[in-house]
Amino acid sequence: MTIKSLLPGALGFGTAPLGNMFRDIPDEEAAATVQAAWDQGIRYFDTAPFYGAGLSEIRLGDVLSQHPRDEYVLSTKVGRVILDEIEDTTARDLGEKGGLFEHGRPNKMVNDYTADATLRSIEDSLKRLKTDRLDIVWVHDVAQDFYGDEWLAAYETARTGAFRVLQKLRDEGVIKAWGLGVNRVEPLELTLDLDEPKPDAFLLAGRYTLLDHDRALQRLLPAASEQNVDIVVGGPYSSGILAGGTHFEYQKAPAAIIDKVERIKAIAGRHGVSVKAAALQFSLAHPATAAAIPGATKPSRIAEDVAALGETVPAAFWTALREEKLIADSAPVPAA
Repeated sequence: MTIKSLLPGALGFGTAPLGNMFRDIPDEEAAATVQAAWDQGIRYFDTAPFYGAGLSEIRLGDVLSQHPRDEYVLSTKVGRVILDEIEDTTARDLGEKGGLFEHGRPNKMVNDYTADATLRSIEDSLKRLKTDRLDIVWVHDVAQDFYGDEWLAAYETARTGAFRVLQKLRDEGVIKAWGLGVNRVEPLELTLDLDEPKPDAFLLAGRYTLLDHDRALQRLLPAASEQNVDIVVGGPYSSGILAGGTHFEYQKAPAAIIDKVERIKAIAGRHGVSVKAAALQFSLAHPATAAAIPGATKPSRIAEDVAALGETVPAAFWTALREEKLIADSAPVPAA
């Protein structure tokens, strides 16, 4: 089954922010945001144990369990097991993503991509999500941003552990699809080169956006298209900087990125285009991409995303971005 045929539409909801990313979000606000996504017609929801040490899954499950299970598509991730033991959330080693979920639950998170841990992770996720099944399972973060020079060792454990377990679960019909969910292109390129096991799709966060797409265009997206491995785009707003926020790559945006965004905003202003619409529609324009899953912590943001998807963006806007060297010449743009 292709992910494109499995997913109910081009817009899903990425629930990392519901794990108290960057700030402490009240339970009521989190629940209202999930319900707003449902009310706006969104039927694909993505989460992970990593998001607030299970907090995102718990909050998502509380709302989705009130809706018929056959009416939505659900994905979560493996690679981290959440324990009952407590740890200092500010002292976690999250590679380049330090402090990301310091407002999440204090439960200890253990990185583990073995076969046994994969099965345990799925079992725990099902409980937190209050459901009896998952549609898609991603192997989470086997990449340089979390493991530095050790990333290939983590990847190898996943290849012989999590990858094989997930392929077996898919072949048995327990899940419908599997793949990797990462913030870097290299693990995905490596996986496409494997003879076995073969993933169905990838969740790629932050690497196919208006601000950062050159590397993905070179090899990953053409190879993925050729092998019918669909891409779900995570972080289409580059951690918020393209949606009026101040973060890029989950940290405060550097001056060069702020400058680039200002240049995009100026062109968008001249053409009467919202930057959010440009960012979302750009990420979806490549034939390899199946959906984009922006995150949100406020109900109003969901309506903005739906509006951004439907906004008309004139061809002259994309031409202007190309002329200013703000998007790659080889990047597909939406049909006007």
